[in-house]
Amino acid sequence: MLEKPIKKKKQPNKYLTLTSASLQIGIIIYLGAYLGKYLDARYNLEENWYTIFFVLLAVIVSIYNLIKQLEKINNE
Repeated sequence: MLEKPIKKKKQPNKYLTLTSASLQIGIIIYLGAYLGKYLDARYNLEENWYTIFFVLLAVIVSIYNLIKQLEKINNE
């Protein structure tokens, strides 16, 4: 009996993945800054504590996301 050859799944382009990662980092940090500025304006704070907090949180989330994507690329 003839067996069909096993087709490999097409892997996403590594460069495309890294390019999209930089876009994701930018969007996440922008949204964190936007949310922080909105909350600072809403509660009339003299210091920009919400902006600082949400930008730092966005940077941490984006670095975590980047590390996970790099691990995924290395395991392929």
